[in-house]
Amino acid sequence: MYYRNNTFPDNSRNTNWLNNSPIANKYTGIRVYPTQMDTQNLGRLKIRATTANLTPIANATVTVSSVGAPTTIIDELTTDLTGQTPEITLPAPSADYSQAPSTQQPYAEYTLNITSPDFIPVTVQNVEIFPNITALQDTILSSVSRQGDAALYVIPPHTLYGDYPPKIAEAEIKETQETGEIVLSNVVIPEYVIVHDGPPTDTSATNHYVRFRDYIKNVASSEIYATWPVETINANVLAILSFSLNRVFTEWYRNQGFNFTVTSSTAFDHKWIPGRNIYSNVALVVDQLFTNYLSRPNVKQPILTQYCDGNKVQCPNWMTQWGSKELGDQGRSAIEILRHFYGSSIYINTATEVSGVPSSWPGANLNIGASGANVRMIQEQLNRISDTYTIIPKVAVDSQYTQQTADAVKLFQQSFDLPQTGIVDFPTWYRISGIYVAVSRIAE
Repeated sequence: MYYRNNTFPDNSRNTNWLNNSPIANKYTGIRVYPTQMDTQNLGRLKIRATTANLTPIANATVTVSSVGAPTTIIDELTTDLTGQTPEITLPAPSADYSQAPSTQQPYAEYTLNITSPDFIPVTVQNVEIFPNITALQDTILSSVSRQGDAALYVIPPHTLYGDYPPKIAEAEIKETQETGEIVLSNVVIPEYVIVHDGPPTDTSATNHYVRFRDYIKNVASSEIYATWPVETINANVLAILSFSLNRVFTEWYRNQGFNFTVTSSTAFDHKWIPGRNIYSNVALVVDQLFTNYLSRPNVKQPILTQYCDGNKVQCPNWMTQWGSKELGDQGRSAIEILRHFYGSSIYINTATEVSGVPSSWPGANLNIGASGANVRMIQEQLNRISDTYTIIPKVAVDSQYTQQTADAVKLFQQSFDLPQTGIVDFPTWYRISGIYVAVSRIAE
């Protein structure tokens, strides 16, 4: 159902961008907003509905409305066999608002309602849409047999726009005698982190088990603008990764008697928001970089790379987010940006061990003509995944990377928001491994 006279957000957090009404092409299903198309102020949104073990929920109904007019449905969508909706376009503010500190909110906000028979409904309020960026909203639905209330997620303002406590300064390298014995002998990428959704001493805050890459994607989408230069995004993701892996490696909170890995408080760690949307370009950066962290010579632990926004808060000797954006605009690389703030001795290191996957990255892409045990493993994993994601065809398990295998890989990549190359590169290897592990646990 589509309405031509929608009322879009028009309040203190959403002003100075033109309200518009969608026109739906019933043949293509693509919704466009004519005046916004002229000014390029359009963002994109795609929603995925799954169970907790990533089983897709087909034929779920998703309604989209503006925060300013929650009873007026802008669009109504249906998920496909992969649990995804078609990608739609939605009005957003000018991209200029996210290129420098501004009192104008640089993103539009929308409300999603996701319903499906046999599942408890989910509502997500304040989904953040930037112009020219694809927002990805993953929603986990629980069976009605669990007899819970409808789930509601309310996304607070972005950290660069809202008011949050500044980071409490810490040493970038932890002294073992102060924090207790370091459990890990080497840096290992964890499968999960436990996120305490509040300050460390808030005993009422909930602990969440979150896949490590999903945690980093959520934090990066919450702490930087997805409209920034790619090298700026790379630099900030590397800083977030290194900080988080320092918490993992040093067991920082466990050595203080807590039962979690990291908090969602900006005063202590990074902002992680339950149920928030992420952005496709940020997600791809994380998938490419998630085994990396920042090091200094002769220091085993990842560096606790602290930063601030550089606008509301100043932090000498730390990276500033707006400063990193300016350097990205100048064409600086990620490592140049990081060394500008943290010094010339900082360098990018790589963890060789990734937890929770059958096998770590073999070090080279798999493409047509490849053969051997790694090809066979991918074929076996794709076939198991295809039991759950039936859009992916079965392939012959013959250790030969043929066109049939490449075609199955392309459909996997299409289903999980990866570039559709048909090549098992680093991000695809780990995404196949992660989905394989998730769907294999269904019977557990």
